[in-house]
Amino acid sequence: MIKSIPWHPLAIAGLRSGLAGLTILLYLRKPRFSWSKYQIGAAISYASTVTFFVLANKLTTAGNAILLQYTAPIYVALLSYSILREHSSTIDWLAIAGMLIGLGMFFMDDLTLSGYLGNIFAIVAGISFALFTVLLRKQKHASPMESILLGNILTLVICLPTIVNTISFDPQAWGLMMLLGIFQLGIPYILFSIVIKHVTALDAIIFPAIEPIINPILVYLIIGETLGDYAVWGGAIVLGSVIIRAVIKNYYPKMR
Repeated sequence: MIKSIPWHPLAIAGLRSGLAGLTILLYLRKPRFSWSKYQIGAAISYASTVTFFVLANKLTTAGNAILLQYTAPIYVALLSYSILREHSSTIDWLAIAGMLIGLGMFFMDDLTLSGYLGNIFAIVAGISFALFTVLLRKQKHASPMESILLGNILTLVICLPTIVNTISFDPQAWGLMMLLGIFQLGIPYILFSIVIKHVTALDAIIFPAIEPIINPILVYLIIGETLGDYAVWGGAIVLGSVIIRAVIKNYYPKMR
């Protein structure tokens, strides 16, 4: 949907977050803002995640963008102990090693300058997503959803000048924006903020790995965009590391 909307990526990011913020506000009704460093930090990292992800989608393939964003478990594992005191096991670190190998393969494809920049933006989105997840988990005894609401408001404000200067009356584009803002961003992050209270930060960021599996398939079927050869193998290694780690931790606990 991001690739199908003929607007500037910052306009898409801002409007998507505006619609998502409205969805979350309707759900919360009476948000409780503590203005703590964790709430504000999570909001800033969220805004960075959703903005750089849209930028990456416009500059590189959708498959690269989503798969590189899902290097986030690497950074979550690095941050979890220092911020949350949640330990990473041996199998966690082995999975991270596999993901790092897969990550390197994305840059072996024959990319244009914008493609390389898009890949870098996707990695930045992954780092931001990791920090956001850890800071959201830090608020597990509070109300983490307010951080997401603040992050959407911040994204809308930052992107507002671009929105004003670039959007047009395009019924199809507006229809896609409604789907993106409400059903792709707003409702899923309501669910994410509920889940983060009950699972570790690393589990919260690893289990949604179904997204980078489905994303390139849908983009290929609808738009015809394909991944490069190295990106296919890199993505397989990244996802394989995630899936093997999940299976071992859940079904073979003695191997942890």
